[in-house]
Amino acid sequence: MRILLSVLLLLLFLPDWSGDTRLPLLSRMAEIRAERVALDWRDPARVKLGGLIYLGGVALTGPDTTFGGFSAMLIEGERFTLLSDGGNIVRFRMGADWTPRAVQFAELPDGPGRGWHKRERDSESLTRDPATGQLWVGFEWANAIWRFSPGFERGEAHSSPPAMAGWPENGGPEAMVRLRDGSFLVLAEDAQARAKRTMQGLRFAGDPTRAPRPSFAFSYRPPIGFKPTDMAELPDGRIAILNRRFALKTVFTASLTLVDPDAIRRGAIVQGREIARFAAPVVHDNFEALAVTREGDETILWIASDDNQWMVQRSLLLKFRLDL
Repeated sequence: MRILLSVLLLLLFLPDWSGDTRLPLLSRMAEIRAERVALDWRDPARVKLGGLIYLGGVALTGPDTTFGGFSAMLIEGERFTLLSDGGNIVRFRMGADWTPRAVQFAELPDGPGRGWHKRERDSESLTRDPATGQLWVGFEWANAIWRFSPGFERGEAHSSPPAMAGWPENGGPEAMVRLRDGSFLVLAEDAQARAKRTMQGLRFAGDPTRAPRPSFAFSYRPPIGFKPTDMAELPDGRIAILNRRFALKTVFTASLTLVDPDAIRRGAIVQGREIARFAAPVVHDNFEALAVTREGDETILWIASDDNQWMVQRSLLLKFRLDL
């Protein structure tokens, strides 16, 4: 069964030789069910995972198979925004009882191409300016960055940075974060120097839709076999990077690393320190989304998974406290 599952999952990452399919849209019936999940199925009382303390989590399901595919998210207090790799937006409020309320479904109002095909809305990364509410989305295939008005009301501007032109269509701007100083960091999923086992990274001094030429390039070296899927800035300025690995034997595993911001310099090879690894018996899946919040003096990390809209995977939303 594991071999069959692995082969089926592998097919998800192969080019679609039969042509593009129509972009699937979310149901107009905005409903979410949440089922609590343990960190370790063998030891439900376990909460410690490396430098993290597990505070709880849920598996989310929606009204149909279009629900899921989450590749990025934003969290402000009890307000959650999940963005799929097909341009679908899921919003809800959720408190300590882990019950989603005030659920809303929507789609990105603009983006590369006409928006008819999934590849034209392959939204993989998301970041926000808390002062203005403006949002930036990184799109694979187009290797482009779009800026949206608050609440995704409309597309405001976009660019295809020349430094991203050579990134693979299905391995482009997978991770992006706007730092508190107004600069942006962008990581490619697959554009890499194989001999050095690194992925390409870019730093933009400001909004990349206004000034699409980066101030410098650098490289990121993830743990062996992993690729970056999302990143976020911690309150102390360190960069948390979520990394994913797919292998036939283990299917999906994940690694969370922390990077010193001073290490991100022109031409540098940046390597983070791993603080947690998600592998059996610990809950694990295709983790692609990372968000950081604060609760008093505590730093909270949220991790979500892209279920590829397959019944054999789950849309997990997990909450941790940084314990370092």
